[in-house]
Amino acid sequence: MKKWKFSFLLLLLFTLLVGCSSQTQNTGGNGTNNSETITFGVTPWTSTVPPTKVAKLLLEDMGYTVEEKNADAGGVYTGLSRGDLDVFMDSWLPDMHANYMNRYKSQIEDVAVSYTEGELGWVIPSNVEGIDSIEDLKGKEDLFGGKVYGIEEGAGMTITSKEMIEEYGLDLEYVASSEGGMLAQASKLMKSGDPVLFLGWRPHPMFVDYDLKVLEDPKGFFKTSEVHVVANNSLKEEAPEVHEFLSNWSMPVEDIEEMIVKIDNGADEEEVAQEWIDNNQDLVNAMLGK
Repeated sequence: MKKWKFSFLLLLLFTLLVGCSSQTQNTGGNGTNNSETITFGVTPWTSTVPPTKVAKLLLEDMGYTVEEKNADAGGVYTGLSRGDLDVFMDSWLPDMHANYMNRYKSQIEDVAVSYTEGELGWVIPSNVEGIDSIEDLKGKEDLFGGKVYGIEEGAGMTITSKEMIEEYGLDLEYVASSEGGMLAQASKLMKSGDPVLFLGWRPHPMFVDYDLKVLEDPKGFFKTSEVHVVANNSLKEEAPEVHEFLSNWSMPVEDIEEMIVKIDNGADEEEVAQEWIDNNQDLVNAMLGK
């Protein structure tokens, strides 16, 4: 009988240890079961990287697995609507991405405003005189080689720019490329002293690296945007803690611009994000609801 009791106690102790080990493996750093994977959509824009990396590191610290999937804007919004993606940190509203939000309004939720100073439009070097408005381009298209250099097909700024060419009656060809390709071409022309017309937006280090001016847009195609965090509609139910964290999200545009410059200068993206977290604990705690 004593041997039976001893064996039973050993079995009970083993069962408890296995149970505790399993619970520990499935528990995040905050003591919550966070076995779910959160997937971020990442567009090929420098402005997307800093907030995505900061959110990723904070969620990983909460115990979640985080994945990133690269796609153009159209692919990101389609992925959100299908549930293939959970979160996008760089939604430009109310205008630039309004077409996507309207198309998928029943599948995508506007969760939070990241910052409100999202300036964007057509830009030229500041030393080009006599052109301060898009209307001033009429009849002077040859000065820019008859081209406006832009980003990828499907991006909101691309769609809007093509509409602008028609509406303003401009003899311009829209040259679609990646952000990097557009900037490489613009940089090449500016270094040779040639005027160039291309897309610009803030936050972006182009305004640090070059002396640029944003052309006035009398017809109102481009307006100062707010940059929002959006998510698929199932996130609130499937990962309420993540949804609550993102609903408190906020990052100053100046900080994002500084982070972009550091990354462009060769710093590791996640090291830059961790540095921001370490230096902004009050803001981080507010987002975490502490």
